[in-house]
Amino acid sequence: MRLKNYKVISLVDHDFDDLELWYPVLRLREEGAQVDFVGPEAKQTYTGKDGVPAESDYAFEDVNPEDYDAVIVPGGWAPDKLRRYPEVINIVKHMNDHNKVMGQICHAGWVLISANVLEGKTVTSTPGIKDDMRNAGATWVDEPVVTDGQLVSSRRPPDLPDYLPELIKTMEKYRR
Repeated sequence: MRLKNYKVISLVDHDFDDLELWYPVLRLREEGAQVDFVGPEAKQTYTGKDGVPAESDYAFEDVNPEDYDAVIVPGGWAPDKLRRYPEVINIVKHMNDHNKVMGQICHAGWVLISANVLEGKTVTSTPGIKDDMRNAGATWVDEPVVTDGQLVSSRRPPDLPDYLPELIKTMEKYRR
């Protein structure tokens, strides 16, 4: 239980990538972390691109990022929706400003771009948004997983076995 007493926000909205949402959540829970699904509305069911559901525990406005140790953002098409919520941007900015762990995979980089927290960071993502990442001031590299301080990024589902050990290791390092 390497992450016992660790609290994590997993952002959720419709059309998330099923593996990119559920694989990290299940692995972090296996390590003892409390992972809360946080979406536009509390107690709503959001459906992934492949039809797997996830029910939100809380709405964005119901959580205080001060109470959490990390935020993880799944890929898929959900990030394009998530980045439009001021509460999501505030959560991500808070995590960044307080050196809390942020995990992003695939298209999740869009959320961090909109939060304006990538300037000077080295990251990876799906190659489809590498120009967006670079235009946000990040150095983009084509690697399965990249860690820059408290930010852990990954490209796509086949990289999940590389992403999660690095995310867990980073969470241990930045434990409050």
